[in-house]
Parts: sequence; structure tokens; C-alpha cells
Amino acid sequence: MVKEIILNNTLIKVHSFEERKVNNSHEISVGFEVTSKAYHDIATLLYQGTFDVKVPERALSFRGTIGQYSTSITNLYEKGQVGNYSLTLLEVKN
Repeated sequence: MVKEIILNNTLIKVHSFEERKVNNSHEISVGFEVTSKAYHDIATLLYQGTFDVKVPERALSFRGTIGQYSTSITNLYEKGQVGNYSLTLLEVKN
């Protein structure tokens, strides 16, 4: 089971991972937790929309963009909160 991905040099620990091929492009879906402490950094990262994606445990790397994104909580500014994030990234061809 994949335990981490890297988006633009930011390591993210994941609790779920799925990998597929869609129209000959890589697509991955991940689930991960975000704490109120990490919320600002993760939100800022995700607003970039397109990333250098690395999955070290699969020796996989590609340029990817957000296909789907959701979170279980919208305000993680309150101390001690934890949100579950779901993210799907689709490879973009140059």
C-alpha cells in the first residue's frame, strides 16, 4: 500500500491510494488527513492546481492537475481540528 505522495516537493502521508490509466494517462486518487496546524500550507499548495506528482513506492512521476477534490470540513482554522481530504490527480501531457 502506498503511504505517501509528493506534490511539488511537499510530502503528504496518505491513508488510501488508487492508481488507474485513463486515455493512456496516469490518474491517482488519494485520501489523507489535514490538521488545523497544516491547513494553511496544504490549502496554499492545492490552490496551485497543477503539480509535479511523485509516488516513490511506485517509481511513478508525472505532471498532474486536480480532477476532483473534496474535504470533510471546510474550516480547519480552529485548533485541534482534522479534516479528511480526497484528491484525484490526472496526468497532463505537454
